[in-house]
This record gives sequence, structure tokens and C-alpha cells, in this order.
Amino acid sequence: MRSTAQRAYEVLTESLAARGVEIDAVEERLRAQRVETPSWGYGDTGTRFAVFPQTGVPRDPFEKLADAAQVHGLTGVCPSVAIHIPWDKVDDYGELKGHAESLGLRIGAVNPNLFQEPEYKLGSVCHPDPAVRRKATDHLLECVQVAKETGSDVLSLWFADGTNYAGQDSFVERRNRMVESLGEVYAAMPSSMRMFIEYKPYEPSFYHTDLADWGAALTMGQRLGERAQVLVDLGHHAKEVNIEYVVALLLDEGRLGGFHFNNRKYGDDDLIVGSVNPFELFLIFVELVEAEEISDTRIDYMIDQTHNIEPKIEAMILSIMNLQEAYAKALLIDRAALTEARHSGDVLGAHCILLDAYATDVRPLCARIREDLGGASDPITTFEESGYAEKVSEERGEGAGAGWN
Repeated sequence: MRSTAQRAYEVLTESLAARGVEIDAVEERLRAQRVETPSWGYGDTGTRFAVFPQTGVPRDPFEKLADAAQVHGLTGVCPSVAIHIPWDKVDDYGELKGHAESLGLRIGAVNPNLFQEPEYKLGSVCHPDPAVRRKATDHLLECVQVAKETGSDVLSLWFADGTNYAGQDSFVERRNRMVESLGEVYAAMPSSMRMFIEYKPYEPSFYHTDLADWGAALTMGQRLGERAQVLVDLGHHAKEVNIEYVVALLLDEGRLGGFHFNNRKYGDDDLIVGSVNPFELFLIFVELVEAEEISDTRIDYMIDQTHNIEPKIEAMILSIMNLQEAYAKALLIDRAALTEARHSGDVLGAHCILLDAYATDVRPLCARIREDLGGASDPITTFEESGYAEKVSEERGEGAGAGWN
């Protein structure tokens, strides 16, 4: 007897075939989807006001990788894990690399930390004191070496640098300090490594931020070289910003290096991707899918979330499921019909083509893809029934606040 899931999948694929969708091609691309999860998303985290400990969270980078392996095993699309230095600092990075590989994972982007040291109160690579800038640059060079030792080919940069008061410092001098520092780091990177430059409009500096928007990040990358690309964090935008438009322009410039997927209601990025505005997430994938069809440009898809009140692993699994579904819907768009509607000035026709794809319930399709990849059709329930959370809670206890400590 066919299962309910099987019947749902058959009904959906029959409906899609009647719409002219090439099911095999869609499924092939869904199986090839890859999303990087962050080590810091598995440890204890919090807001700028407090850290909220959870039982059973990882106590070190090795246990973070073990939790990440659960997410990859159940979803099939998360083979890489981003690390944060010094939060994930170890004595032997070769050992960390080997541990990841033993779990079916690999180390992804290396993320330096230039915002927690007392010396960075007035900035890191933009600081007016050359000694502080030297310390910051040396840390970036350390992270290049970490990337070499772990097999990573991405250095992912976010800076808290900025000012709080008018007249505090020179905008142009600060920019030139950043160019000098990052130029040294860029020159030290192997030719196979890329530098991602992330931007944020505000916080923790509230008068100005040295990398406040995509234009500042883009022009910084252009000053450095072709392998310096922009990283778009979905939470790092003002409410009114059309993020899919930013994505399209960066794609057209060939400078979109990667994504930090998350969600925000007002600002910052501590919510599960797709939890507040799933239609916006779909529209971003509309642009990404179009770019995939006309170019083989590599774009790294990464999650950047701190699950402060939710259970960590379940939250990460839900994030991946949301990304799978948004991508699947974007793959269903009739691109030929959309182009014809656009060129003929059929405004509502073009809009409704997107709405038809967005309204499609792709959950049975994504469930089948996860099963094809060795994962679970219902990964959250499968995880909750596995006993893993209870096991590590007993072994780890209260953890050690790996992350915001």
C-alpha cells in the first residue's frame, strides 16, 4: 500500500507535469543544493543583554561538528560547517579537519572575531591606533593560516567598526586603513581562497558603520581584487531595502560571493530564515535561480543564526527545510512565460506567474529529495525520536557556553 507521503508526492508531480515542469531537472537541482551551517549556531548564544544556556549544548568545536552531522544526516544538504576563531580555536586544526571528515563533513568558511577584545572599542582594522590595527591584521592572517590547515577556501569577514559621534574620526581615513589592512591579508591568501566582505547598516556603532551597505562592500572588494566578493546577510538591511534587487545587481557585477541566511523583523539576524517573510526569501531565490541558469558562478549559501530560545538542532533543521522549499518553488517558475509577460508589459501576468510558483505546496517534493539523499522525509520528528538530544544532554550537562562566553 502506498504511504500518505508517496501519494502526496505523486499528486504533486502529476500536477507539475501538467504545468509543463520538467520534474527530473527540478529534482536534480534540489539534490545538488548545499547549505553551510555555522558552528556558533549550535553553542550557547544570546543577545547583547544576556546568554541563555541550554542543556546539552556543545562544549567544544568537536561537539559542534557532531551536532552539525545530525543536521546534515537528516537533510542531506549540509556537508560543510563554518567556524569562528577564537570561539573554535584548537591546538591541532588537522585533528579538527579529520574529525569533520570522519562525520561526513568538511570545514567551511573561517570567520575571524574582531569585535570582542577591549582594544577594539574604537574599531579594529579602522582603528586610529596603528598598534590596534596591527593586532587586528595579525588575527586575520592567523585565520588565513587556519583556513589552510582545515582545508577551507573562504575567509568570511564582518567588522563592527564604526563611530558613535559626529567628528569622532575621519570616514575616508578609516576606509583607507581598512584597504591597507585587507590588502595585506588578500595578498597572503592562496590563489584558491576567496574573501567575503559582509556589511551591516548599524550596530554596535550608531553614527556610522565602516561597511554600511552593499556598495561599501562592493567597492572595497573592487579595491582588493577579483577574489574579494560581497557577502549578503539577509538580516543586515533596513526594513525598506529591496534585498532581491541588491542580489540581482551583485550577481550582474559578478561579485556575489555568498549568503548568510536568517530573518529579521526590524534589524539584525537572530531569527530562523523564512520565519517572518517567506515571500521575500522566495523572491531572493527567484534571482538566484535565474543566475544559475545563465552562469556557473559559485555562490556559497550559509546560515548565520543564533538560536537563543529555540532548541538548537531542531531550529537548524527547520532553517534548512525552509531553504529547500524556497529553492524548490523558485525552480518551478515558467521562465519563458515570465519573460514573455515582461516584454509585453503584462504587469499582473508576470506577477501571477511568480505567485503560482510560490503558492505551490512543495513539501512532498522536498521530503522525497531528502529521502533520496539518505535523510528523512520528516527530519525534525525523526531527530526528536532518535534520542540524540537526551543522550548528549546527559553526557554534556549544562555545556560550557561555547560561543558568547
